[in-house]
Amino acid sequence: MCGITGFIQWNHDLTQDSELLVRMTESMSNRGPDAGGTWISGPCAFGHRRLSVMDPENGAQPMIMNHSDKQYTLVYNGELYNAPELKKELEQRGHRFKTTCDTEVLLASYVEWGPGCVDRFNGIFAFVIWDSGREHIFMARDRLGVKPLFYSHQGDTLVFGSEPKALLLHPAVEAVVGPEGLAEIFIIGPARTPGHGVYSSMKELRAGHAALFTRNGLRTYAYWKLESKTHEDDVEATAAEVRRLLIDTLERQLASDVPLGSLLSGGLDSSALSALAVHYYKRTGQGNIDTFSVDYVDNDKHFKAHAFQPNSDAPYIQRMVDELKTNHHFIKFDTDEVVEALNAATLSRDLPGMTDIDSSLYLFCREIKKKATVAISGEAADEVFGGYPWFHREDMLNSGTFPWAVAPKMRASLLSADIAEWTRPLEYLNDRYSDAVAETPLLAGETGKAAQMRVMSYLNITRFMPTLLDRKDRMSMGVGLEVRVPYCDHRLVEYVFNVPWEMKMTGDREKGILRKALEGILPDDVLYRKKSPYPKTHNPNYLATVRQQMLDVLDDPNSPVLPLLDVKKIKELASSKDASSNLPWFGQLMSGPQLFAYLTQVNFWLKTYKVAIR
Repeated sequence: MCGITGFIQWNHDLTQDSELLVRMTESMSNRGPDAGGTWISGPCAFGHRRLSVMDPENGAQPMIMNHSDKQYTLVYNGELYNAPELKKELEQRGHRFKTTCDTEVLLASYVEWGPGCVDRFNGIFAFVIWDSGREHIFMARDRLGVKPLFYSHQGDTLVFGSEPKALLLHPAVEAVVGPEGLAEIFIIGPARTPGHGVYSSMKELRAGHAALFTRNGLRTYAYWKLESKTHEDDVEATAAEVRRLLIDTLERQLASDVPLGSLLSGGLDSSALSALAVHYYKRTGQGNIDTFSVDYVDNDKHFKAHAFQPNSDAPYIQRMVDELKTNHHFIKFDTDEVVEALNAATLSRDLPGMTDIDSSLYLFCREIKKKATVAISGEAADEVFGGYPWFHREDMLNSGTFPWAVAPKMRASLLSADIAEWTRPLEYLNDRYSDAVAETPLLAGETGKAAQMRVMSYLNITRFMPTLLDRKDRMSMGVGLEVRVPYCDHRLVEYVFNVPWEMKMTGDREKGILRKALEGILPDDVLYRKKSPYPKTHNPNYLATVRQQMLDVLDDPNSPVLPLLDVKKIKELASSKDASSNLPWFGQLMSGPQLFAYLTQVNFWLKTYKVAIR
C-alpha cells in the first residue's frame, strides 16, 4: 500500500511549492517506506510514498499516461484484485502496458471509461487523477472504505491526503476543532461519522463515493451503496455461494510479489482465512505460509471469562497451528510496551483512538513486518454475518442508539458544563443515529424483526466497521505493513446483506451460515467456537498505569484537555470501584482502563497537534 497527498489551486502556478509538497509527502513515509515521488504541473501538485507489493521494479508514482494527445496523472493507494481481467479487456481495446502493476491498469481504466471506471473495480483503493484534457480532478474511494482519503476544500483550493497529518502541513488547513468535532471525539469516538474529519476544515471522502473538482467547485457523489433485494437461494445454495465468494476473494488477495502471512487468533474468521490460504498455497506449490498471533505476558493469569470474551485464544491457536502446520509466530507484549505505544498509535491516527486495542495492534504489525510485507486479516466478518453480541441481545437491539455506544450519558457527564452546552453531545449522538437509520434501504413492506435486523446490519457495516478498518489501516501502515481484508469484498457483502436473518443464524448459531459454508475446512471445535474478540491485556498493572497517567494529566494545570472536562467527576470515577473493567463505554473491549487511556490520548493529541478549540 501507499500514502498519497497533494493540492490543486486554480489560476496558480505551484512550481514554487515543491518544498511544501515534499514535506506533505514525507510525513507519510511510514505508509510507503520503499520509494517516493512528487509531480507538479500548473495548478496541480501530487505526492506519493510507495510500499512495493506488486512489480516492485516498476509502478513508480505519480504515474503519467499520455493518450490521444491528452495527459493523465495518478496517485493511488490500494490494490485492484481484478487487475488481470481488466488488463486483458483493456488490451483488447487497444491499450498497451509497460508494467505488470495494477497502478497502470487503474489509470488505463480511467482513460478508457472515465469516472465510470470505479464500477468495474474489485479491490481496495483511494486515488486522485488529474485529467488535463477535461481539466478536472477525479478522486474515488473503495466501496467499503478500506483505504482512507481525507480532503479540504476552500474556495479555489483542494488539499488531499491518505492521512490528516499530510493535510495539516498545508497552510490552508488548520488544526481547529469546533463543537461537532468535539462531539465526534467525546460521544461518537473512537468511531467517526462517515465523512467527518473531526478537524473543522477537513472531511473524509465517504466509502463508495467519488468526487470531481473543477473550476466551478467540488461535487461529491455516491457511486455505490448497499441495496436490499429479495434473497432467492435456500440454505444449501446460500452456504455454497458464501463459500465460493470467500474462496475467490481470498485467492485474489493472496497475489503478492513480496512475503505474505496471515493473522491467526484461533477464532472462526481468521482460522478460515488461514486454512483456505494454506490449501491454496499447497495447491499452487507455493510452500508453507507464516501465521501470527498476539497475546500478553501473564495474560493467562489474569484472564476472566465474560459475555463478550468467553474464552482464551491460546488453545485454539495451537489447535489450528497443529492442524495447518503453518510457520507460526507467537508474539507477546508486556504492559509497559503496550502503554508506551499509546502515543505512537495516536500519531498514526492523527486522533485519539482505541487506546491499547490500537497500540497492541501497532506493535503486532511491527513484529509481523519483520517477516512479511503483506498480511491477511479477518476484519468485517462480524459486521457482515452478524457476530457481535448486539445482534443477539434484545436490550442492545432496542437501545435506541448505536449499540456499541455504551453508556452515553456517563460519557457526556465527563464534559465540563460549558463544553456540554456547546457540543450538546447526547443530541448530537441521537441525530447521527437517526441519520443512519433513515439511510437504511429496507425492502418494500419489510417490518418487524426482518426490518430491525436489516437496520442493525446496515449500522454495523456503515458505522461500526469503518472504526475497525481505520484502526487496521493506520496501525499497519504506520509500520509499513499492508493488511488485506477478504471479508470486505463488496460482492460478498452485497450477497450476505440480503440473506434473511434466520438463515444467517443457521443451526441457531451466530454467523451460522458462515459456519455452514466452512464445514470440512475447519475442525469442529474451531468451527463452532463461540465468538471471541481481539485479545486485550487483562493485567491489572495496565489499569494502574493508565489511571495514574490520567491523574497526572488532570493535576497538570497546563494540560490542554482540562477546560473540556469535569475534572472533579473524572477523579471521583478514577477512585471508584467502577474504575475497573466494570465500566464499559465503547464496543466489546473498551471499559474503565481504556477510558482513562482515551482521555490521556485526547490530551496528547491536543498538545502535539496544537489543536485550537473554536
